[in-house]
Amino acid sequence: MARTDRLMRLMDSLRRLPAPVTAQRLAEETGVSPRQLYRDIATLRAGGALIDGEAGLGYRLTEDTALPPQSFSRLEIEALQLAVGILSQTGDGDLARAGEGALARIIATLPERQSQQAMHAVTRSFRRPLGIAAPLIDMDSLRAACWDEQEIRIAYCDLQGRVTTREIWPLGLSYGEAALILLARCQLRGDFRIFHVNRIQTLALTGNSFRPRRVSLLRDYQRRWREDRDAACTQQSAAE
Repeated sequence: MARTDRLMRLMDSLRRLPAPVTAQRLAEETGVSPRQLYRDIATLRAGGALIDGEAGLGYRLTEDTALPPQSFSRLEIEALQLAVGILSQTGDGDLARAGEGALARIIATLPERQSQQAMHAVTRSFRRPLGIAAPLIDMDSLRAACWDEQEIRIAYCDLQGRVTTREIWPLGLSYGEAALILLARCQLRGDFRIFHVNRIQTLALTGNSFRPRRVSLLRDYQRRWREDRDAACTQQSAAE
């Protein structure tokens, strides 16, 4: 592992793991020997990171110079903790770990009092995990296609068990109570379509880009959704 990557991983571990963290645990996280770990700690300190502790006692990151100082109200801290905690209920381990890592980096920049408040937040979520079937495809690839505005080809199994292949422009993902939904523009139909992610059997990039259409397409979909909702409300009111 390159030295820069190793030091970045060490900083991430110091931000993320409950303090104080033993040298042995940090060495395992970064894949180095304890002797190398001590040298890396010294390198970070020389670079300006304030790391309390020593060998045999454990280490604590008290000031992270790589991140700008931040300040949040106690309620904002509680909201962040709750939002990240709920990610674990989606069944997407990568997404949950990303949220935990981001929150750890935020907490590392807080003043001591607010950092303690984050560690002892009173709001927690203990809801059962969403009953969402595990996807058959690589979620990282699907998210990347949305971010990069790349057309994908999917094999999709519909409710009748029929498998069809189609090219789509992936626009966004939404979590429901029992399904992870992909909003996309279907090239075959030339219109918006909703796909259950767990019914997508294969996914591949076609090499075609639809940039910069994603934002405008999402606006079109939201406008149409509002119009359909308002029309339905009008019909219901007339029927009553």
